[in-house]
Amino acid sequence: MERLWGLLHRTQSLSPRPSQTIYKRVEGTQQWRLEEEEEDGEEGAEPPIHFCPMELRGPDLGSRAGKQNLGLWAATARRAAPYLVLTTLLIFTGAFLLGYVAFRGSCQACGDDVLVVSEDINYEPGPDSHQGTLYWSDLQAMFLRFLGEGRLEDTIRQTSLRKRVAGSAGMAALAQDIRVALLGQKLDHVWMDTHYVGLQFPDPAHPNTLHWVEAAGKLGEPLQLEDHDVYCPYSATGNATGELVYAHYGRPEDLQDLRAQGVEPAGRLLLVRLGEISFAQKVASAQDFGARGVLIYPDSADFSQDPHKLGLSSHRAVYGHVHLGTGDPYTPGFPSFNQTQFPPVQSSGLPNIPAQPISADIASLLLRKLQGPVAPQEWQGHLPVSPYRLGPGPGLHLGVNNHRVSAPISNIFGCIEGRSEPDHYVVIGAQRDAWGPGAAKSAVGTAILLELVRTFSSMVSNGFRPRRSLLFISWDGGDFGSVGSTEWLEGYLSVLHLKAVVYVSLDNAVLGDDKFQAKTSPLLISLIENILKQVDSPNHSGQTLYEQVMFNNHSWDAEVIQPLPMDSSAYSFTAFAGVPAVEFSFMEDGQAYPFLHTKDDTYENLHRVLRGRLPAVAQAVAQLAGQLLIRLSHDHLLPLDFGRYGDVVLKHIGSLNEFSGDLKARGLTLQWVYSARGDYIRAAEKLRKEIYSSEESDERLMRMYNVRIMRVEFYFLSQYVSPADSPFRHIFLGHGDHTLDALLDHVRLLRSHGSGDPRAASSGVAPGLGFQESRFRRQLALLTWTLQGAANALSGDVWNIDNNF
Repeated sequence: MERLWGLLHRTQSLSPRPSQTIYKRVEGTQQWRLEEEEEDGEEGAEPPIHFCPMELRGPDLGSRAGKQNLGLWAATARRAAPYLVLTTLLIFTGAFLLGYVAFRGSCQACGDDVLVVSEDINYEPGPDSHQGTLYWSDLQAMFLRFLGEGRLEDTIRQTSLRKRVAGSAGMAALAQDIRVALLGQKLDHVWMDTHYVGLQFPDPAHPNTLHWVEAAGKLGEPLQLEDHDVYCPYSATGNATGELVYAHYGRPEDLQDLRAQGVEPAGRLLLVRLGEISFAQKVASAQDFGARGVLIYPDSADFSQDPHKLGLSSHRAVYGHVHLGTGDPYTPGFPSFNQTQFPPVQSSGLPNIPAQPISADIASLLLRKLQGPVAPQEWQGHLPVSPYRLGPGPGLHLGVNNHRVSAPISNIFGCIEGRSEPDHYVVIGAQRDAWGPGAAKSAVGTAILLELVRTFSSMVSNGFRPRRSLLFISWDGGDFGSVGSTEWLEGYLSVLHLKAVVYVSLDNAVLGDDKFQAKTSPLLISLIENILKQVDSPNHSGQTLYEQVMFNNHSWDAEVIQPLPMDSSAYSFTAFAGVPAVEFSFMEDGQAYPFLHTKDDTYENLHRVLRGRLPAVAQAVAQLAGQLLIRLSHDHLLPLDFGRYGDVVLKHIGSLNEFSGDLKARGLTLQWVYSARGDYIRAAEKLRKEIYSSEESDERLMRMYNVRIMRVEFYFLSQYVSPADSPFRHIFLGHGDHTLDALLDHVRLLRSHGSGDPRAASSGVAPGLGFQESRFRRQLALLTWTLQGAANALSGDVWNIDNNF
């Protein structure tokens, strides 16, 4: 065997060495170039090996010794043949395995026809670039270098100083300035969309009012509202009179508890605290329980009690719209382009009762007048009233005189076209408008958006070109319920679910610096975890964001991941359009940022709340969003975890299981939901195996997989309800009778008595109605076939569908 290896070694050393191309990064410039060197053995090569002349002779057949030698040669050859064959097979197998491993290691986040060595993931330049191959570490360094040159803090300060209420002249001027800024960057397309939408504003000539009502029913002394221009957009207009009742946060369960204490909310005005749920949800719950109007105030108990931290002034009221939905409520389901006139229809999410924000000072006056039972301990607040009582109290008269106007709003777009999949968009956006200074609300997001545009533009100039298109958008009308973004979605809904890969929101990005949250679709959870491990914590030196999160909670997703709420600007993308979305936020630990949606949301206050760390935290958000964009726009295979929804269904089914006995007693079953969930899990696992065993260099195959992956979210929009009647058709995140939450709330009525389950009101069921078998069967059909449709779609072609139905 040793003789065979020696022979092989000598044969290899005699063969000429092939030339090799070496790619080098040239230092001293910001450019990336290739240097090609032909290795010809001159420099650094091994010294040549000299061979002595040899004469190869066979044995002398004519002699006896020759015959003996001939026998020895034959025997040796017979013994060596199996070893020679085995050695050849080993060499071939080793080479094959080495090639396979190298191929399987090719990065999902790289350009065409490249392989991976360690984490140096290749990113090929665009076709017009003269740059060389960019590795992931190089690309990451390039992104961070250009991002570091920005002026985030100055942009936040300047933006917060500009008056930019949606529909105003100041907003129009800012829109033009941002458009000019985008035109100055290396973008392939820049354009604007203008919508004419219905907005509601207070009437300066007839401000909203609040009066005591005398025993005889006449209006008494007015309560002076300190901020006459603070109001609830889309409140019902008119007058409401009734006794006052304290209803905690105004959640359905709070109103149910109020009834249980013997205090009836119907026919009365409700005093509710800011927090827990949105303004719109508070007013909708009050309306469901028969209340006549709602007053919303900020309680100091819901903000930081640290005397060294800033707090909201007691005479400040907080702004908030009350449309239970998104977009222009006067053209529900339709885009408001070019002042088009639709039939006079209004969103079902518009309230029928008036609502008005009031300050803590006014709330204190009202609470002192309340009688009746003492409120539960967890309902007690920190206003100078002790104890809080439930009421009822004296009569109040609320007058709301807001008026509706038709106003133009403009969304601004900038695009970097992808080189391989330009028709697939990774979208990132930020709200631009603000009712007040809006430093935290929209100035931070706008500044980060502009900085990312500048950074990616610089990267394009230095050789980077994403596989998929990057779409940067500045939204208008956000303070009225994501009006600008929803109108755009309504206008292009028929194509966006085929083209939009992911939406990343920069709204409310910096509300503190103690903890990090991500409100997101389940599809993005794994990718977010990966990116958190690569971004440094802005306030824990030497730690990544992931390490900061894990320090206090070993279940990182329980600490970080939250579902998308309706008041998030990303909500419409997922619940309405079926596009996975995420909204990042740095927050204060345990307490809300006190100045959001107030006149005190200034740059100075935000800077003081963060104790001078505003630039560092904004930079961390930019790094997080930027690296997320790189992965989503440049990975060969989209990094969306389509198997996660199996876990989501399992979690909800776990809640339904406890009612299986109650349903069985009525001859009903949840078996069809279980079967559909199983089919989805099997389809997801089958697709995962197909991808694993496929060749990543097959562009056609990768595109087919990406199309199936990017539409998973869309599959969960119920195809059996009308977008005009139920715009939020998502069965997990939506609102309506077709959702899994609505089914669960309905099933709970099997065990409730009397007035029913309070949570049913949030699902569109009037309180007081019990379990209805016909409604249950319809809900089950809507849910089951939507989930089954998702499983079938994930399976691919119809001949590949294999389910148990």
